[in-house]
Amino acid sequence: MSGHSSSKFAIYGAIGANVAIAISKFVAAYFTGSSAMLSEGIHSFVDSGNGFLILLGVKQSEKPATTQHPFGRSKELYFWALIVAVLVFSVGGGMSFYEGIEHLRHPAPITDPTWNYVVLGLSILFEGISCTLALKAFNQDRGSMGFWETLRRSKDPSVFAILMEDIAALVGLTFALAGVYLGHALNNPYFDGAASILIGLLLVTVAIFLIYKTKGLLIGEGVDEETLASLQIIARAQPGVENVRPPLTSYLGPQDVVLALDVQFERNLSAAQVEQAIDGLQDAIRAKYPEFKRIFIEAKSIGQKERMASAAH
Repeated sequence: MSGHSSSKFAIYGAIGANVAIAISKFVAAYFTGSSAMLSEGIHSFVDSGNGFLILLGVKQSEKPATTQHPFGRSKELYFWALIVAVLVFSVGGGMSFYEGIEHLRHPAPITDPTWNYVVLGLSILFEGISCTLALKAFNQDRGSMGFWETLRRSKDPSVFAILMEDIAALVGLTFALAGVYLGHALNNPYFDGAASILIGLLLVTVAIFLIYKTKGLLIGEGVDEETLASLQIIARAQPGVENVRPPLTSYLGPQDVVLALDVQFERNLSAAQVEQAIDGLQDAIRAKYPEFKRIFIEAKSIGQKERMASAAH
């Protein structure tokens, strides 16, 4: 299965799980009066909507280039991922926090926690399956890197946003389960409200992380230092290349990066030889880094007129 197909499969799995879980949580909250369960229902409802938005971003980003969008629409994925982060912050985190405060101000005892336990158990099961699918997509290009390093470097919101939401959902379910159990066992409804507040703080934390990630990608984040150094090594290894300035890069999408290179060629090369060297350089870069869909090379040869060569597929 390809990386993109795997991430879509994870999104579909997350949407299906969250819709079913949200309905069951709202039913349980209605019958038991649990604040934490209501917060969890809101969380799952927001997560299902977020899955649709990420899916919309993926589909929009795959549209071909047009005269109005000459570089394609890859960044649409980053835009919708930012909307998802804002929704997690405002709707998910904000409403859960508010519901928890209200429950602390006006506590109501949980009459029968059986519904809550059944729904929470099923929710943990389904969220675990969804998280496993998301983790599988996340691990596809992970290699030998650690989890947090891979998360920091990931440029695909359809993978890291869904994974972070699934992890937050599992941790939130643990909070809700603890709140329901302690509230009923100790006959203290304040535990339920406190669990709702913790769920709200958890969602706000995840949202801030997602906003930080997508903001960098939207404003034009480039590749990492190791890749930049590798690009210079590849360029200097090409016949006829005398010097290379630091490359300029920008992510348009997870697998769509723009590269601009300022290359100084040897003075004795003819125009035809410079053009041939440029083609060889582009092929060498794409052989190692296929994500560079558009490579623009400013070619200078000492004593010759400056030329501009570009290639975009």
